[in-house]
Amino acid sequence: MRCPFCKQNQDKVIDSRESADGFVIRRRRECEACDRRYTTRERIEETPLRVIKRDGTREDFERRKILMGLLTACQKRPVSMEDLETIAQHVEEQSLETTEREIETEQIGEMVMEQLKGLDKVAYVRFASVYKSFESASEFQDIAQEVAKPSRSRRPRKSSKGKPAS
Repeated sequence: MRCPFCKQNQDKVIDSRESADGFVIRRRRECEACDRRYTTRERIEETPLRVIKRDGTREDFERRKILMGLLTACQKRPVSMEDLETIAQHVEEQSLETTEREIETEQIGEMVMEQLKGLDKVAYVRFASVYKSFESASEFQDIAQEVAKPSRSRRPRKSSKGKPAS
């Protein structure tokens, strides 16, 4: 490593410490030519996750974009910022778990929709309308009907006599 002061390539490591998260090592070095000390940091070189957009272009994955989409879909809805952060974190983690270093926007959108569906059905429909580029009212109706269907895990209501209500 070249000394930042005298540009000589003769140094020794006098101290090494691992960061709290374990992904960075901080090293104190001393130049053997000029006796000055300096700090270097080593980190794993990662290939960034890239997103393949619908038009075929590629860009770096940005968690912030997922969060902005969620904020728009959940505007004026009873959904906490903490819930949105959790969804964005979950989608980011799922995306990074893939062995590929590229992911399509469709996959990301499906992950977000899956999370929103269980959280807020109105936000789910809003997000889906933008994500799937709805062009007609019937597309809204279709997804609204899908969301409005009662889940199979619900039991029928019982009347006061203990029999299912009709």
